[in-house]
Amino acid sequence: MKSFRLTWLAAVLAGFCMTAQAQILIGQTAGFSGPVGAGVKETTEGAKLYLDAVNARGGVHGQPIALVSMDDKFEPKLAAENARVLIEDKRVLALFLNRGTPHTEAIIPLLNQHGVPLIAPSTGAMVLHQPVQKHVFNVRATYQREAEKAIVHLNTMGITRIAVVHVDDSFGADGLAGAQRGLAAAKLTPVALEKFDRAKPNFAPIAPKVAQANAQAVLMIASGSAVVEGTKALRAAGSAAQVVTLSNNASGGFVKSLGELARGVIVTQVFPYERSIAFPIVKEAQDLARAKGANEISPAMLEGFSAAKVLVEALRRAGPKLSRERVQTALEGLRKLDIGGLEVGYSTTDHTGLDFADLSIIGIDGRFKR
Repeated sequence: MKSFRLTWLAAVLAGFCMTAQAQILIGQTAGFSGPVGAGVKETTEGAKLYLDAVNARGGVHGQPIALVSMDDKFEPKLAAENARVLIEDKRVLALFLNRGTPHTEAIIPLLNQHGVPLIAPSTGAMVLHQPVQKHVFNVRATYQREAEKAIVHLNTMGITRIAVVHVDDSFGADGLAGAQRGLAAAKLTPVALEKFDRAKPNFAPIAPKVAQANAQAVLMIASGSAVVEGTKALRAAGSAAQVVTLSNNASGGFVKSLGELARGVIVTQVFPYERSIAFPIVKEAQDLARAKGANEISPAMLEGFSAAKVLVEALRRAGPKLSRERVQTALEGLRKLDIGGLEVGYSTTDHTGLDFADLSIIGIDGRFKR
């Protein structure tokens, strides 16, 4: 009897180990704490909405998808170290939904070294689009497109005195390039052009310059808490300028952190209106969110949801014998994938994904309106 029990126990443990190993590991490094924490959490929550639904239906090829997330505190060096752990130690199949431009740049050498695809980095940096990064598959549109559209929109409103304030890193430089293109098209020169340190933002010398320049609008190319602090500094300096920022701040958490200063802030968007059921992807995300007890979704959640749909389709097309190489090949073979009213496609020479860009304004109720 004792021998039988030992044999039975060994079989159960073996089965448990096989079950534990029979899952598709996907790695994520992002700033769950730090200046972009609110947005990162919402984007990840949106991705999990879809991944949980897929897992409830049996996963992909009979295996559940397990998202292994690590906090890099929005520090590029830590993002690279986390990516190394995920790739070399955790042996993830792919990386997914990281956050930040310099952070993604820090990860790319590891992607190239190990042949690991990175799906849906939460950044719209042009450096990830042109020239094509072999292992980076973008889903969202570029920051340059957003910044250019924002400037053009302001100009159509009759606003000509525009200031640009940007973080002094690759993300800031990228957004600035789009803003300058929009300014050139409108035949405008910025009344103020200022930059600040990413690690230690200081708006004390910047805000008075913007106020003294009598700017009607300020395009702030920065992340999370920096935009909040910059907006507070502008108001304290007496500036009533319209504040405009990019989609990296399109989260409910960002709105809450602005508090009473949120009303009227313009935020560019790279996904459809999150309450427009005219887009099937929006209705699908809304239905899944309500099933979990959430009343609504945010733009950040919709970004994560869209990213997860691309990830799952790539896994399906890669076949049951999953490998990093097979996922890479599957992604490059995606042509005109309809994820719910939005079309995503890649090739060996184009990893851009979507090109959707729009604008929203934060209403008195703290919700994004278009």
